Amino acid sequence: MSNRQFTADYVETGTGPLAVLVHASMSGARQWNTLVTALQDRFRLRALNLFGYGRTPAWAASVPPTLDDYADLVISALPAGDAPVALIGHSFGGAVAMQAARRLGARAAKLVLIEPSLFALLAANGRKDAHAEIFAVADDIQHLAPEAAAERFITFWTGAAGWAATPPERRAVHARGVNLVVHEFGAAFAGGATLAEWRETLPAKTLILAAAGTTRPSREVVELLLLAGRGWEVARVPEGGHMSPLTHPHLVNPLIAEFLDRD
Repeated sequence: MSNRQFTADYVETGTGPLAVLVHASMSGARQWNTLVTALQDRFRLRALNLFGYGRTPAWAASVPPTLDDYADLVISALPAGDAPVALIGHSFGGAVAMQAARRLGARAAKLVLIEPSLFALLAANGRKDAHAEIFAVADDIQHLAPEAAAERFITFWTGAAGWAATPPERRAVHARGVNLVVHEFGAAFAGGATLAEWRETLPAKTLILAAAGTTRPSREVVELLLLAGRGWEVARVPEGGHMSPLTHPHLVNPLIAEFLDRD
């Protein structure tokens, strides 16, 4: 467990029960804009920026950050006290939200996981081909030049059309973010708990979302979590792939809203 103290940058809006939103790699708090608009009349929403995004400082220690360090960052964004909180995370943000929920215990009242990138589960549970596929992406990103690494990353998650449609200024932003992704991959491959430990420590009120057309590693992480779950809910989005919260919010956001609105 990390003992470091962090100060997270976040965007807050709305009133009501607190929900903290944790973004995917190469994204940022802004990825949640449409969800925030849909929920702000009944929830207090804090859309967090992870290390190096927005005004949250980049990781500066000589050793790479762990999943616990990212969880500490999320916890630093919570108000003092023991009021319940809902956590919503997508991709790497889903892995971070899982670890934060595990650390918060009963205070984590609800958890929404959109294809969490907890790749440590693949190797630990015999999903060798899926693990090898995503490990190859992580390895390439460490060794390619920044723009080529950014292209490799974006293309894996969105297809070649996703990179082709990315304007030059966004390509430059992605290239500058490669070092952030290297750290995030490291935490996703190394961190976390066993499936049995996740089953015992995550909230009973957990929703796992998955979209048709997603990548094999993401699909198999979801499969493992559902095998381990204690009645966790699952919702299937009929299209959109791994980036469905950004490309198909009209399909994803109503599922999240309906889950959060229930007692």
